[in-house]
Amino acid sequence: MKETRGNNIKILSYISQFAINMLVPIFLCSALGYYIDNKIGTDFFFILLFFVGAAAGARNIYILAKREYSDEKKDR
Repeated sequence: MKETRGNNIKILSYISQFAINMLVPIFLCSALGYYIDNKIGTDFFFILLFFVGAAAGARNIYILAKREYSDEKKDR
């Protein structure tokens, strides 16, 4: 029973790490793009920086998943 609970907590922590690592870069880049667009008067930077943030978030998730997979492989 305790092993299942510990495993569930570990899975929830992975899910929250993935969400944070994906959403933070998207939010920050989008906010920066919105700010720049309001200052300059364009609509280009919001879209561009949104996709830059999405790419950065995907890269963060890839690195996190790669690290966790290699750690689990070492434990076996």
